[in-house]
Amino acid sequence: MKFTYDPRFNVGYIRFKNKKAGAESIKLSEELVVDLAPDGTVYGIELLNANDQMQRDDSGQFAVINEETGEETKFALKVKTSKKRKKTRSKTAARAKRRTERS
Repeated sequence: MKFTYDPRFNVGYIRFKNKKAGAESIKLSEELVVDLAPDGTVYGIELLNANDQMQRDDSGQFAVINEETGEETKFALKVKTSKKRKKTRSKTAARAKRRTERS
């Protein structure tokens, strides 16, 4: 199993096995797509708008927990929050407005 995140598109993907021809993508919501094999098994789950769906606690770590043994593995996962992106956009818009006003 692999988890990938593409910050350019804010998309996370949980891959259970490699996708082959004949896969069917089922959109369950505006933010969740499941890729199925012809036999109905799940290839993977796509998280659109992943930042909002992967809300983390303040530790800044991603945890994988074995429910049977209780073993927990943590690793850093840098994910920008939507609020920060909005602030960045606001700052960029403000800069553009100031440039226009100066011209």
